[in-house]
Amino acid sequence: MEEKMRIFLIIVGIFFSILVFRLAYLQLVQNDKFSTMARENRIRLVNITAPRGEVFDRNGVKLVGNQPVYTVSLADLGRQDLDDVVYRLAAILNMDPQEIKQEIDRQKRSYEPVKIATMIPLDMVTRLEEQRLELPGVEIYVEPLREYPNGNLLSHVMGYVRQINEDQLTANKDKGYKMGDPYGQAGLENTYEQYLRGQDGGLQVEVDSMARPVRNLGIKEPVPGNNLVLTIDYNVQKAAEEGLARASQQAISEGYGEARAGAAVALDVHSGQVLALASYPSYDPVKLAGVLSQQDYNEIFNSPLKPTLNRALLAYAPGSTFKMIVALAALESGQVSAADTIIDPGYFFHGRTFNCWKAGGHGQVDLIRAIKVSCNTYFYQTGLKIGIDAIGDMARQFGLGKPTGIELPGEEDGVVPGRESKIEQNLYYLDKETQAKAKEVKQRYDVLLSEAKDENERDSLLKSRSAELQAIEWELDWHDYDTIISSIGQGDNHYSALQLANYVAAIANGGTLYKPYIVQRVVDFNGKVMMENEPVVLGQVDVSPENLAIIRRGMHEVTQPPDGTASGFFRGLPPMAAKTGTAEVYGHEPHALFVCYGPYDHPDIAIVSVLEFAGHGGAIAGPVAEDMMAVHLGLSTPGDPQ
Repeated sequence: MEEKMRIFLIIVGIFFSILVFRLAYLQLVQNDKFSTMARENRIRLVNITAPRGEVFDRNGVKLVGNQPVYTVSLADLGRQDLDDVVYRLAAILNMDPQEIKQEIDRQKRSYEPVKIATMIPLDMVTRLEEQRLELPGVEIYVEPLREYPNGNLLSHVMGYVRQINEDQLTANKDKGYKMGDPYGQAGLENTYEQYLRGQDGGLQVEVDSMARPVRNLGIKEPVPGNNLVLTIDYNVQKAAEEGLARASQQAISEGYGEARAGAAVALDVHSGQVLALASYPSYDPVKLAGVLSQQDYNEIFNSPLKPTLNRALLAYAPGSTFKMIVALAALESGQVSAADTIIDPGYFFHGRTFNCWKAGGHGQVDLIRAIKVSCNTYFYQTGLKIGIDAIGDMARQFGLGKPTGIELPGEEDGVVPGRESKIEQNLYYLDKETQAKAKEVKQRYDVLLSEAKDENERDSLLKSRSAELQAIEWELDWHDYDTIISSIGQGDNHYSALQLANYVAAIANGGTLYKPYIVQRVVDFNGKVMMENEPVVLGQVDVSPENLAIIRRGMHEVTQPPDGTASGFFRGLPPMAAKTGTAEVYGHEPHALFVCYGPYDHPDIAIVSVLEFAGHGGAIAGPVAEDMMAVHLGLSTPGDPQ
């Protein structure tokens, strides 16, 4: 009996020794660790998201604001029943539990809430509150979210806001961002992110073991982001977007089934300020701000119409809107005068037949009438006479073929026709062996041409290069037919609507090429100007005022009866200047283009409209520009019939 008691006491002693040792270890060795965990579990620092800066048009019309919405966050409290909480929460929010777990795994700081969902409807909030006891760690906050009082208007210019992704977080790791923060993903929201974001505040809250607030311990108020004041005119922008939608429907009703997209741009000709920049179709930026359903994702990102593309920045063949470039190059060359005439029988034969758009031709045509009636035959002959180099040089002077530098991502370069661009364009269609041979020839002659002592040597080298390139592949070299089709805006001509608008603006203002811009100034929440943009001159075209005046007269004649190609437009408006364009697209109906500026005598606005696969430019794209012009002049409001 005594032996059993001794063994029992030894066991009890060992047990208590282990217990004392463990208590001592926890209190003496790991005291700091568990004290910190308890404190972090008891005291919660709740982030207060700062509202982003708002956006206004040039006249003070609010374009983008903020609205309060419910958000749901989840704190990992180290509980063993976290999986159960995740599955309960996913069921209420109609989410995949794995999505919630991935968000928790991305959180680097334990016990800090992870934002799970945004824009939660009130019925979900009610269900969450009803099941609060079964959802420890789930927190509901009210945060500011982007609001668009005008719907989809200006969506391509403004872009959209979503939670910062991992790549953006890494790139901005020193700027105070954290997972779950809003971040501009496109458009001005992205370009001006550092101005638009505010400084988050914080609230120190004591919580119980279920993560329920007990009392507030202190608050740091958030600082709102800076506001943007744009150059955009709300009314002209609205006229552009509504006009593109109507034009698309009109073209479809007339049998152009692919005419479902387009763009329009309006510029102040004396500053480069963008008065309107529209792309059709558009998308709903509100859908991209919250939880994106698969249906919404497919409608926005998988649609064959690609609604997120800003088509005002995409390059299109310009068609006959390019003819003013050819006319200016001809006048400046001294080989052509405004009074020189040709006879247009309806075609031009040079190795093969190149037709004019009008069967039977336009008869006797000089330069001004050639612009007025858009005579292809005149420009075929004129382009061939002066050569592609003169045409390409003039196009580049007007900023064509390179980005304008506007503060929006995604601007395409475009292509100016010429020997070098044709080589680059056609290299992609060659097999690797042929491509290598062609590149070797080009690189060798690039060096020789750079060292040429005079024009005679340069011409000789170009002839030798042509012979070598033709021996490799005929289409690598430049031919007369390339010049002919390039002279009417086809071939390797490709420019964005923004570039075309800038070129037309330079014609209107006497030859000054401005850098287009959309943001006038940045203003903080107290009204202090933080940054202001001023007009930037990109260059002055080397063209005589007399020759520019001839081109402007030709464009004015385009709007005059009986046979100006835009004579049916601008009735009831002051005198205008314009040019229609129809750009052929292989395998499709042609694109419709229209460029104009006005008023003719004292211009202040240049406008371009483009409708994809929509037929004749005057018939389809013209009404869009006409509506925008009328609204700009205050002679109608968006939506009024003309």
